[in-house]
Amino acid sequence: MRSLAQPEVLKLAGTGALASALACYPRLSLWPHRNYPIWYLEAIIFLGGIFLWAFVFAWHTKYAQRRVVAFQMELTPFVLATLAGIVAAVILHLALDPSLRLKTPEDYPARLDQWIAMTLFSLALTQLFLVFAPFAWSLRVFQSRPVAILFTVLFGVFVMMLKTRTSLTPLPSSLFWALILARIVVGGLSLYFYWRGGLMLASWWVLLLQARHLLHLGGSG
Repeated sequence: MRSLAQPEVLKLAGTGALASALACYPRLSLWPHRNYPIWYLEAIIFLGGIFLWAFVFAWHTKYAQRRVVAFQMELTPFVLATLAGIVAAVILHLALDPSLRLKTPEDYPARLDQWIAMTLFSLALTQLFLVFAPFAWSLRVFQSRPVAILFTVLFGVFVMMLKTRTSLTPLPSSLFWALILARIVVGGLSLYFYWRGGLMLASWWVLLLQARHLLHLGGSG
């Protein structure tokens, strides 16, 4: 636990938390039914982000023996991430999105500004919460990469199940299990690309997935 209190870790965690909070602002500003002011939500994201990013910067490199941020990506992982992102985006676009867009339209952008806001939110917070931080934490706790991968994927499934089960619009059983399967595959691939290329490659993969929503956008009003 001493690693979390290292000055360099806290500095990087604070920088990451600030970047996450700033990137989440567009999504919060477009949130139609906020119960709290934006400054309060931003403060929560910033403070929570410090802890989550501290997990990443304190433990990922130490236990995975790989850098969190690698600006020079290897060609093979980049090509794999690009191809996987395109194929996965097409499958989601054809198989899941039409049904989910009818059931949960709030999860899909209708305008360019909404797409930008949702994409930034996914890159800055969703990946941190579902992939980067739990993977680093589980590496520290279990000190086993297979167990850490399994834990992280199952954690993402748990969050997805919690979200769907508490939704006001229940999903058909077939759609629910298809969504769970998609979460397992996307979570596993996110971890793989994060392992091979750090934040940059994992973010590129997610950006390709998000790009499929551009096909259904209207104006930017």
